[in-house]
Amino acid sequence: MSTPATAPALRKTALNAVHRQLGAKMVDFGGWDMPVEYSGLIAEHMAVRTDVGLFDVSHMGDIQLRGPESLDAVQHICMNDAAKLHEGQAQYSAMLYPQGTFVDDVIVHKLSDNDYLIVINAGTREKDFNWIRTNARNFHCHVSDYSDLYTQLAIQGPKAAETLQKLTNVDLSTIKFYWFKWGTVCGLHNTLIARTGYTGEDGFEIYIPSDEATSKRVWEEVLEAGREFGIVPCGLGARNTLRLESALSLYGHEISETINVFEAGLDRFCKIEKGPFIGSEALQQVQAAGGPSRKLVGLEMVDRGIARDGYGVFNPDGTQIGSVASGSPAPFLKKNIALGFVPREYTSLDNEVFVQVRNTMVRAKVVPIPFYRRPKKQS
Repeated sequence: MSTPATAPALRKTALNAVHRQLGAKMVDFGGWDMPVEYSGLIAEHMAVRTDVGLFDVSHMGDIQLRGPESLDAVQHICMNDAAKLHEGQAQYSAMLYPQGTFVDDVIVHKLSDNDYLIVINAGTREKDFNWIRTNARNFHCHVSDYSDLYTQLAIQGPKAAETLQKLTNVDLSTIKFYWFKWGTVCGLHNTLIARTGYTGEDGFEIYIPSDEATSKRVWEEVLEAGREFGIVPCGLGARNTLRLESALSLYGHEISETINVFEAGLDRFCKIEKGPFIGSEALQQVQAAGGPSRKLVGLEMVDRGIARDGYGVFNPDGTQIGSVASGSPAPFLKKNIALGFVPREYTSLDNEVFVQVRNTMVRAKVVPIPFYRRPKKQS
Protein backbone atom coordinates (compact mmCIF):
# COMPACT_ATOMS: atom_id res chain seq x y z
CA MET A 1 0.00 0.00 0.00
CA SER A 2 1.48 3.31 -1.11
CA THR A 3 2.00 6.17 1.32
CA PRO A 4 -0.22 9.13 0.51
CA ALA A 5 1.70 12.15 -0.73
CA THR A 6 1.99 14.93 1.81
CA ALA A 7 0.99 18.42 0.74
CA PRO A 8 3.93 20.81 0.35
CA ALA A 9 4.44 23.14 3.29
CA LEU A 10 2.97 26.59 2.84
CA ARG A 11 5.49 29.29 2.07
CA LYS A 12 5.76 32.14 4.53
CA THR A 13 6.80 35.76 4.22
CA ALA A 14 9.26 37.26 6.71
CA LEU A 15 6.27 38.86 8.47
CA ASN A 16 4.33 35.63 9.06
CA ALA A 17 4.90 35.65 12.84
CA VAL A 18 3.86 39.32 13.00
CA HIS A 19 0.56 38.58 11.27
CA ARG A 20 -0.17 35.78 13.72
CA GLN A 21 0.71 37.97 16.70
CA LEU A 22 -1.79 40.53 15.40
CA GLY A 23 -4.48 37.85 15.32
CA ALA A 24 -4.84 37.78 11.56
CA LYS A 25 -7.01 35.11 9.99
CA MET A 26 -4.58 33.16 7.79
CA VAL A 27 -5.37 31.33 4.54
CA ASP A 28 -3.58 29.35 1.86
CA PHE A 29 -3.16 31.75 -1.07
CA GLY A 30 -1.33 30.24 -4.03
CA GLY A 31 0.75 28.09 -1.69
CA TRP A 32 1.47 30.98 0.70
CA ASP A 33 0.30 31.33 4.30
CA MET A 34 -1.18 34.83 4.09
CA PRO A 35 -3.46 37.06 6.18
CA VAL A 36 -6.96 37.40 4.74
CA GLU A 37 -8.13 39.88 7.40
CA TYR A 38 -7.19 41.41 10.76
CA SER A 39 -9.86 43.75 12.17
CA GLY A 40 -12.36 42.80 9.46
CA LEU A 41 -12.60 43.11 5.70
CA ILE A 42 -15.00 46.07 5.66
CA ALA A 43 -13.03 48.09 8.23
CA GLU A 44 -9.79 47.44 6.34
CA HIS A 45 -11.35 48.30 2.98
CA MET A 46 -12.80 51.55 4.31
CA ALA A 47 -9.50 52.55 5.95
CA VAL A 48 -7.76 52.37 2.57
CA ARG A 49 -10.51 54.34 0.81
CA THR A 50 -10.61 57.10 3.43
CA ASP A 51 -7.25 57.08 5.26
CA VAL A 52 -4.44 54.52 4.90
CA GLY A 53 -3.79 50.79 5.11
CA LEU A 54 -0.68 48.61 5.20
CA PHE A 55 -0.35 45.34 3.26
CA ASP A 56 2.32 42.64 3.25
CA VAL A 57 2.69 41.75 -0.44
CA SER A 58 6.02 39.97 -0.12
CA HIS A 59 4.58 36.90 -1.82
CA MET A 60 4.80 38.76 -5.13
CA GLY A 61 7.73 37.85 -7.37
CA ASP A 62 10.65 40.05 -8.45
CA ILE A 63 12.45 39.09 -11.66
CA GLN A 64 15.37 41.12 -12.95
CA LEU A 65 16.62 41.18 -16.54
CA ARG A 66 20.06 42.73 -16.86
CA GLY A 67 22.33 43.01 -19.88
CA PRO A 68 22.76 44.76 -23.24
CA GLU A 69 19.67 43.08 -24.75
CA SER A 70 17.45 43.21 -21.67
CA LEU A 71 15.08 45.71 -23.33
CA ASP A 72 14.81 43.48 -26.41
CA ALA A 73 13.92 40.55 -24.15
CA VAL A 74 11.26 42.56 -22.30
CA GLN A 75 9.80 43.74 -25.62
CA HIS A 76 9.63 40.15 -26.85
CA ILE A 77 8.02 38.82 -23.66
CA CYS A 78 5.67 41.68 -22.65
CA MET A 79 2.83 43.31 -24.59
CA ASN A 80 3.30 46.96 -23.56
CA ASP A 81 6.03 49.13 -25.10
CA ALA A 82 8.90 49.23 -22.62
CA ALA A 83 10.96 51.30 -25.08
CA LYS A 84 8.87 54.30 -24.01
CA LEU A 85 9.90 53.99 -20.37
CA HIS A 86 12.27 56.50 -18.83
CA GLU A 87 14.68 55.47 -16.10
CA GLY A 88 12.67 55.42 -12.89
CA GLN A 89 9.35 54.73 -14.63
CA ALA A 90 7.09 51.67 -14.44
CA GLN A 91 4.27 50.39 -16.63
CA TYR A 92 1.45 47.88 -16.39
CA SER A 93 1.90 45.07 -18.91
CA ALA A 94 1.31 41.36 -19.42
CA MET A 95 3.07 38.28 -20.71
CA LEU A 96 1.08 36.35 -23.29
CA TYR A 97 0.97 32.87 -24.75
CA PRO A 98 1.29 32.61 -28.55
CA GLN A 99 -2.53 32.47 -28.79
CA GLY A 100 -2.79 35.94 -27.22
CA THR A 101 -4.02 34.75 -23.80
CA PHE A 102 -2.40 35.49 -20.45
CA VAL A 103 0.62 33.95 -18.81
CA ASP A 104 0.29 36.71 -16.18
CA ASP A 105 -0.07 40.46 -15.81
CA VAL A 106 3.04 42.26 -14.57
CA ILE A 107 4.56 45.63 -13.75
CA VAL A 108 7.76 46.45 -15.63
CA HIS A 109 10.20 48.88 -13.95
CA LYS A 110 13.07 50.47 -15.87
CA LEU A 111 16.04 50.58 -13.49
CA SER A 112 18.44 51.66 -16.25
CA ASP A 113 18.94 51.20 -20.00
CA ASN A 114 20.19 47.65 -19.45
CA ASP A 115 18.30 46.72 -16.31
CA TYR A 116 14.58 45.93 -15.85
CA LEU A 117 12.58 44.64 -12.91
CA ILE A 118 9.40 42.67 -13.62
CA VAL A 119 7.04 42.23 -10.66
CA ILE A 120 4.88 39.12 -11.07
CA ASN A 121 2.02 37.51 -9.17
CA ALA A 122 2.45 35.12 -6.25
CA GLY A 123 0.39 32.15 -7.41
CA THR A 124 2.19 32.01 -10.76
CA ARG A 125 5.76 32.76 -9.60
CA GLU A 126 7.51 29.57 -10.71
CA LYS A 127 5.59 29.43 -14.00
CA ASP A 128 6.33 33.08 -14.72
CA PHE A 129 10.02 32.84 -13.89
CA ASN A 130 10.43 29.78 -16.11
CA TRP A 131 8.51 31.53 -18.90
CA ILE A 132 10.73 34.61 -18.72
CA ARG A 133 13.94 32.60 -18.50
CA THR A 134 12.97 30.35 -21.43
CA ASN A 135 11.87 33.20 -23.69
CA ALA A 136 14.83 35.43 -22.85
CA ARG A 137 17.26 32.66 -23.75
CA ASN A 138 18.08 34.06 -27.18
CA PHE A 139 18.86 37.53 -25.84
CA HIS A 140 22.10 38.73 -24.30
CA CYS A 141 20.79 39.30 -20.78
CA HIS A 142 20.80 37.59 -17.42
CA VAL A 143 17.52 36.63 -15.74
CA SER A 144 17.55 36.53 -11.92
CA ASP A 145 14.81 35.64 -9.43
CA TYR A 146 15.19 37.96 -6.43
CA SER A 147 11.72 37.25 -5.05
CA ASP A 148 12.83 35.80 -1.72
CA LEU A 149 15.37 38.56 -1.04
CA TYR A 150 12.80 41.31 -0.56
CA THR A 151 9.90 42.08 1.73
CA GLN A 152 7.41 44.17 -0.23
CA LEU A 153 5.06 46.44 1.72
CA ALA A 154 2.16 48.37 0.19
CA ILE A 155 1.09 51.58 1.92
CA GLN A 156 -2.20 52.57 0.30
CA GLY A 157 -4.81 55.30 0.71
CA PRO A 158 -5.27 59.09 0.73
CA LYS A 159 -2.92 59.40 3.72
CA ALA A 160 -0.25 57.04 2.33
CA ALA A 161 2.13 59.81 1.29
CA GLU A 162 1.85 61.61 4.63
CA THR A 163 2.50 58.34 6.44
CA LEU A 164 5.53 57.28 4.43
CA GLN A 165 6.98 60.80 4.24
CA LYS A 166 7.77 60.59 7.97
CA LEU A 167 10.07 57.63 7.31
CA THR A 168 12.02 58.61 4.19
CA ASN A 169 14.47 61.23 2.95
CA VAL A 170 12.82 61.24 -0.49
CA ASP A 171 10.34 64.02 -1.26
CA LEU A 172 7.42 61.76 -2.19
CA SER A 173 5.66 64.59 -4.03
CA THR A 174 8.38 64.27 -6.70
CA ILE A 175 7.37 60.66 -7.47
CA LYS A 176 4.57 60.58 -10.04
CA PHE A 177 2.08 57.72 -10.36
CA TYR A 178 3.84 54.67 -11.82
CA TRP A 179 7.29 56.12 -11.18
CA PHE A 180 9.82 55.14 -8.52
CA LYS A 181 12.95 56.38 -6.78
CA TRP A 182 15.68 54.96 -4.59
CA GLY A 183 16.03 56.39 -1.12
CA THR A 184 16.33 55.75 2.59
CA VAL A 185 13.29 54.32 4.39
CA CYS A 186 13.40 53.60 8.13
CA GLY A 187 17.18 53.97 7.98
CA LEU A 188 17.53 51.42 5.15
CA HIS A 189 19.52 52.86 2.25
CA ASN A 190 18.87 52.05 -1.42
CA THR A 191 15.22 51.20 -0.83
CA LEU A 192 13.02 51.12 -3.93
CA ILE A 193 9.97 53.36 -3.41
CA ALA A 194 7.36 52.94 -6.17
CA ARG A 195 4.12 54.90 -6.47
CA THR A 196 2.15 51.84 -7.47
CA GLY A 197 -0.49 49.60 -5.93
CA TYR A 198 -3.51 47.39 -6.44
CA THR A 199 -6.28 49.24 -4.62
CA GLY A 200 -7.36 52.08 -6.89
CA GLU A 201 -5.96 54.57 -4.36
CA ASP A 202 -2.80 56.61 -4.21
CA GLY A 203 -0.03 54.72 -2.48
CA PHE A 204 3.45 53.30 -2.47
CA GLU A 205 5.16 49.93 -2.56
CA ILE A 206 8.53 49.67 -0.84
CA TYR A 207 11.10 46.89 -1.18
CA ILE A 208 13.25 46.11 1.87
CA PRO A 209 15.58 43.21 2.79
CA SER A 210 13.63 40.03 3.55
CA ASP A 211 14.99 39.63 7.07
CA GLU A 212 12.51 38.87 9.88
CA ALA A 213 13.88 41.41 12.34
CA THR A 214 14.24 44.16 9.71
CA SER A 215 10.84 43.47 8.18
CA LYS A 216 9.16 43.52 11.61
CA ARG A 217 10.84 46.81 12.52
CA VAL A 218 9.82 48.54 9.29
CA TRP A 219 6.25 47.15 9.53
CA GLU A 220 5.93 48.53 13.06
CA GLU A 221 7.47 51.89 12.14
CA VAL A 222 5.00 52.31 9.26
CA LEU A 223 2.09 51.50 11.58
CA GLU A 224 3.40 54.02 14.12
CA ALA A 225 3.87 56.71 11.44
CA GLY A 226 0.29 56.22 10.25
CA ARG A 227 -1.30 55.96 13.66
CA GLU A 228 -2.53 59.58 13.63
CA PHE A 229 -4.28 58.85 10.31
CA GLY A 230 -5.97 55.67 11.54
CA ILE A 231 -3.75 53.23 9.65
CA VAL A 232 -4.70 49.55 9.89
CA PRO A 233 -2.98 46.36 8.70
CA CYS A 234 -4.93 44.92 5.77
CA GLY A 235 -5.30 41.40 4.40
CA LEU A 236 -6.06 39.76 1.09
CA GLY A 237 -9.81 40.11 1.60
CA ALA A 238 -9.72 43.90 1.48
CA ARG A 239 -7.11 43.77 -1.28
CA ASN A 240 -9.60 41.82 -3.38
CA THR A 241 -12.64 44.05 -2.75
CA LEU A 242 -10.56 47.19 -3.29
CA ARG A 243 -9.24 45.96 -6.63
CA LEU A 244 -12.73 44.81 -7.67
CA GLU A 245 -14.28 48.25 -6.99
CA SER A 246 -11.47 49.64 -9.16
CA ALA A 247 -11.99 46.91 -11.82
CA LEU A 248 -8.37 45.74 -11.66
CA SER A 249 -7.78 42.30 -13.14
CA LEU A 250 -6.92 39.22 -11.09
CA TYR A 251 -5.20 36.21 -12.64
CA GLY A 252 -7.53 33.22 -12.84
CA HIS A 253 -10.57 35.51 -12.97
CA GLU A 254 -10.50 38.42 -15.45
CA ILE A 255 -7.31 37.14 -17.11
CA SER A 256 -6.12 33.58 -17.67
CA GLU A 257 -4.70 31.22 -20.27
CA THR A 258 -8.21 30.99 -21.82
CA ILE A 259 -8.91 34.75 -22.00
CA ASN A 260 -7.32 37.00 -24.62
CA VAL A 261 -6.31 40.63 -24.30
CA PHE A 262 -9.32 42.03 -26.17
CA GLU A 263 -11.81 39.95 -24.18
CA ALA A 264 -10.23 41.23 -20.95
CA GLY A 265 -10.49 44.85 -22.13
CA LEU A 266 -6.77 45.43 -21.65
CA ASP A 267 -5.91 46.27 -25.26
CA ARG A 268 -5.00 49.86 -24.24
CA PHE A 269 -1.88 48.34 -22.63
CA CYS A 270 -1.13 46.13 -25.65
CA LYS A 271 1.07 47.87 -28.22
CA ILE A 272 0.84 45.70 -31.32
CA GLU A 273 2.37 48.55 -33.33
CA LYS A 274 5.71 48.21 -31.48
CA GLY A 275 6.58 45.11 -33.52
CA PRO A 276 6.32 41.35 -33.02
CA PHE A 277 6.09 39.93 -29.51
CA ILE A 278 4.77 36.68 -28.12
CA GLY A 279 1.03 36.63 -28.83
CA SER A 280 0.94 39.60 -31.21
CA GLU A 281 0.21 37.56 -34.33
CA ALA A 282 -2.83 35.89 -32.74
CA LEU A 283 -4.13 39.24 -31.55
CA GLN A 284 -3.79 40.71 -35.04
CA GLN A 285 -5.96 37.83 -36.26
CA VAL A 286 -8.60 38.68 -33.63
CA GLN A 287 -8.54 42.29 -34.84
CA ALA A 288 -8.84 41.19 -38.47
CA ALA A 289 -11.86 39.04 -37.59
CA GLY A 290 -13.64 42.09 -36.16
CA GLY A 291 -12.70 41.75 -32.50
CA PRO A 292 -13.60 39.30 -29.75
CA SER A 293 -17.01 37.60 -29.54
CA ARG A 294 -17.23 38.27 -25.77
CA LYS A 295 -16.04 41.07 -23.49
CA LEU A 296 -15.59 41.81 -19.83
CA VAL A 297 -18.27 44.12 -18.40
CA GLY A 298 -19.19 45.65 -15.08
CA LEU A 299 -22.41 44.41 -13.49
CA GLU A 300 -24.40 46.05 -10.71
CA MET A 301 -27.02 43.95 -8.98
CA VAL A 302 -30.46 45.56 -9.25
CA ASP A 303 -32.28 43.04 -7.05
CA ARG A 304 -30.99 41.68 -3.75
CA GLY A 305 -28.30 39.08 -4.20
CA ILE A 306 -24.54 38.75 -4.35
CA ALA A 307 -22.91 37.59 -7.58
CA ARG A 308 -20.01 35.24 -6.83
CA ASP A 309 -17.14 34.03 -8.98
CA GLY A 310 -18.33 31.45 -11.50
CA TYR A 311 -22.07 32.18 -11.29
CA GLY A 312 -23.90 32.05 -14.62
CA VAL A 313 -25.06 35.20 -16.44
CA PHE A 314 -28.35 34.85 -18.36
CA ASN A 315 -30.38 36.91 -20.81
CA PRO A 316 -34.02 37.77 -19.98
CA ASP A 317 -35.36 34.66 -21.76
CA GLY A 318 -33.33 32.40 -19.45
CA THR A 319 -30.50 31.44 -21.81
CA GLN A 320 -27.05 31.41 -20.25
CA ILE A 321 -24.81 33.87 -22.09
CA GLY A 322 -21.78 34.18 -19.85
CA SER A 323 -20.35 33.93 -16.36
CA VAL A 324 -19.16 36.03 -13.44
CA ALA A 325 -15.37 36.43 -13.23
CA SER A 326 -15.37 38.19 -9.83
CA GLY A 327 -18.20 39.37 -7.64
CA SER A 328 -18.81 40.62 -4.12
CA PRO A 329 -20.37 43.41 -2.10
CA ALA A 330 -18.55 46.72 -2.63
CA PRO A 331 -18.01 48.12 0.91
CA PHE A 332 -17.32 51.74 -0.09
CA LEU A 333 -19.95 51.92 -2.82
CA LYS A 334 -22.52 50.00 -0.75
CA LYS A 335 -23.63 48.00 -3.79
CA ASN A 336 -23.26 44.43 -4.97
CA ILE A 337 -21.02 44.40 -8.03
CA ALA A 338 -19.35 41.95 -10.38
CA LEU A 339 -17.14 41.66 -13.42
CA GLY A 340 -18.33 39.14 -15.99
CA PHE A 341 -17.88 37.95 -19.55
CA VAL A 342 -20.83 38.31 -21.92
CA PRO A 343 -21.27 38.32 -25.72
CA ARG A 344 -20.60 41.66 -27.40
CA GLU A 345 -24.29 42.23 -28.13
CA TYR A 346 -24.99 42.37 -24.38
CA THR A 347 -22.29 44.90 -23.47
CA SER A 348 -24.31 48.11 -23.90
CA LEU A 349 -24.62 50.19 -20.72
CA ASP A 350 -27.83 49.59 -18.73
CA ASN A 351 -28.46 46.35 -20.59
CA GLU A 352 -30.47 44.05 -18.31
CA VAL A 353 -29.16 40.57 -17.56
CA PHE A 354 -29.69 38.03 -14.79
CA VAL A 355 -27.23 36.29 -12.50
CA GLN A 356 -28.15 32.92 -11.06
CA VAL A 357 -27.58 33.20 -7.32
CA ARG A 358 -28.12 29.68 -5.98
CA ASN A 359 -31.58 28.85 -7.37
CA THR A 360 -32.75 32.40 -7.96
CA MET A 361 -32.41 34.59 -11.04
CA VAL A 362 -31.31 38.02 -9.79
CA ARG A 363 -31.59 41.10 -12.00
CA ALA A 364 -28.42 43.03 -12.84
CA LYS A 365 -27.45 45.75 -15.27
CA VAL A 366 -24.32 46.55 -17.26
CA VAL A 367 -22.53 49.61 -15.82
CA PRO A 368 -19.32 51.49 -16.64
CA ILE A 369 -16.04 50.30 -15.15
CA PRO A 370 -14.16 51.01 -13.03
CA PHE A 371 -16.99 51.12 -10.51
CA TYR A 372 -14.88 53.44 -8.34
CA ARG A 373 -12.38 56.18 -9.22
CA ARG A 374 -10.46 57.97 -6.53
CA PRO A 375 -11.29 61.68 -6.22
CA LYS A 376 -8.89 64.04 -7.94
CA LYS A 377 -6.85 66.17 -5.55
CA GLN A 378 -8.06 69.71 -5.12
CA SER A 379 -5.43 72.23 -6.23
